[in-house]
Amino acid sequence: MASSAGGIIGNLLGGVAVARFAPQSMFLLFALLLSLQFFITLTIHESSLNLPKNKNEEGMRKQFSDLVLALRKPEIAYSIGWFFASYAIIPALTGTMFFYQTQYLKIETSVLGISKVFGQVALLLWSAIYSKKLKSVPPRRLISMIQATMAVFMVSDALFVKQFYQKMGVPDSVYVVVFSGFLEVLFFFKILPFSVLMAQLCPPGCEGSLMAFVMSAVALAFIVSGYLGVALASIVGVTGNEFFGLSRGLLIQAACTLLPLFWSSYIYDDTKSKVKSKKEE
Repeated sequence: MASSAGGIIGNLLGGVAVARFAPQSMFLLFALLLSLQFFITLTIHESSLNLPKNKNEEGMRKQFSDLVLALRKPEIAYSIGWFFASYAIIPALTGTMFFYQTQYLKIETSVLGISKVFGQVALLLWSAIYSKKLKSVPPRRLISMIQATMAVFMVSDALFVKQFYQKMGVPDSVYVVVFSGFLEVLFFFKILPFSVLMAQLCPPGCEGSLMAFVMSAVALAFIVSGYLGVALASIVGVTGNEFFGLSRGLLIQAACTLLPLFWSSYIYDDTKSKVKSKKEE
C-alpha cells in the first residue's frame, strides 16, 4: 500500500514536471533524488530499526542452505515455477502500445500521466480490498482469476486498436486512462496473494531469502517476456509507421496469457494445513 501511494504521488509530480521541464533536466533531477536517497540510507544504522539480531554465526552459507531446502519442497518449487512461467510466457507489448498511443494516436503526455496515476490508485485499492475481503479466497482460484482478467483486458486492447470503442463513442484518451492504466498494474496484482502463499509455505527463518528469490525470478521472467514481445512485434509486422498487425499480436498475447491456466494445479492450494503445522513448529 505504501508503494502504491508513493506511485500515485510520483506520477502526479512526474506529470507536472514533464510539462514544465526539459528531458535533460528531468533525468538530472531524478538522478539527484536517487543519490539523496542513497546517502540518507547510508546514514541509517540497522541498530536504530530494532531488528531482531541474527544469532546464527554461519551467515550467508546457512541462509543459502535453508533456501535450497525450501526450494526442494514440491509445493514451493512448483508454485514458483508456475509463477515464473505465468509472466515469462506472455510477450510484453507494453512498449509497442505506448509507441502506438503517443506516435500514432498522438495521445498527450498529460493523459498518459493520468493513466499511470489511475493504475496506482487501482493498485492501492486492490491492496486494501485483498487485506479485508480476499485473504480467505484460495490462492489458486484468486491468482487464476487475475490471470484470466489480464487476458480479457488484452483482448480489449485489440478491440481498441481496431477502433471498436471509438466507433461506440468512447474517446481514445478515456480508454487509455482507464483500461490501459489498469492493465499495466494488473500484472502486479498476482504478487500480493502469491507472496502471502509463500509466507505460509516457507519454513520458519527463511522468509526473506525465499521472497528475494521469488522477486529475482519475477524480474528474470519480465526480461524473457520483453524479448518475446520484441520477437512477436517483428513477426506480426509492427514497425515505426505500420501498426496493422498490432491487434493480431495482442490476441496472441492474450492466448499466451491463458496458457498457464491449464497447469494452474501446480499452485499449492491446501494452505490451512501448512499454516497449522508452521504454528506448531
